[in-house]
Amino acid sequence: MNDALWAPSAQIETLKQRANILAKIRAFFAAREVMEVETPCLSQASVTDVYLATFSTEFVGPSHAKGLPLYLQTSPEFAMKRLLAAGSGAIYQIGKAFRNEESGRHHNPEFTMLEWYRPGFDEFDLMDEIDCLMRTVLSCDVATRMSYQDAFRAHLRIDPLTIELEALKVVCGQYGYKDIAAQEQSVDALLQLLFCMEIEPQIGKDAPCFVYHFPASQAALAQLNDADPRVAGRFELYYQGMELANGFNELTNADEQSKRFDKDNQVRAQMGLPQIDKDQRFLKALEHGLPTCAGVALGIDRLVMLATGKSEIQEVIAFDVNRA
Repeated sequence: MNDALWAPSAQIETLKQRANILAKIRAFFAAREVMEVETPCLSQASVTDVYLATFSTEFVGPSHAKGLPLYLQTSPEFAMKRLLAAGSGAIYQIGKAFRNEESGRHHNPEFTMLEWYRPGFDEFDLMDEIDCLMRTVLSCDVATRMSYQDAFRAHLRIDPLTIELEALKVVCGQYGYKDIAAQEQSVDALLQLLFCMEIEPQIGKDAPCFVYHFPASQAALAQLNDADPRVAGRFELYYQGMELANGFNELTNADEQSKRFDKDNQVRAQMGLPQIDKDQRFLKALEHGLPTCAGVALGIDRLVMLATGKSEIQEVIAFDVNRA
């Protein structure tokens, strides 16, 4: 072992700045009477999302001599929505999330997430509040906004809501992704590829940028748009080359949510991925009644990177995965 690996990956001065940012965030929500909550990091249910890989473990103890499977949360979303259904009102949480994925400049398998929910808000109300938080923490300019459809039209000159698979493969080829596109049978996967590689680097350079009205097929936890059901109340926030936040006008219908989980598992089967049991406690909470609300998850580590001018996530966390 390298003798230097005992030391933190972030400088102590950076960790002091991080602590000050967390204090600002808590003061921001206290002023708005949004209650801070804590929910379990370990859950008896995982998530069906095709693009999320979880860490799993097992509890062996009283009443569970044969072992109880548990999963480290990829997000506190389901537990927080159970609190909302129980009448919590507006809530936020700063806590750990875990994703069994890549590590790199912007990723660590264990990271800190800020998630909050606002009953009575729609996605545009919540974008306004996120914009206030961003200016509070980063002293940045007011955020800009564009629809997902307009982003593709402006930067790639295609309509993501109408383009068909073969035409999209041609476009991918024009941008150097012919080999990837040739093997892909999902329009959404290719749209995501083009968005990440060709659009994200061009937006949010001078001010944060919200992209809203993602395709309904990319928003399993969001309400469909009343005026155009091809899109849903999902948005993302980008700034200086990073995705910072992912938010929703939250789906409240238990039956519809259950069907979307089933659809996730159908896609998993097509991709050769394991089937994931639906979170029945979450679905029961929706049946009980989730208030109309909007919610968002924001990456604290990336926010601190922007606030401190750091280029690597390991520079803003005490111990990255290689030093843990």
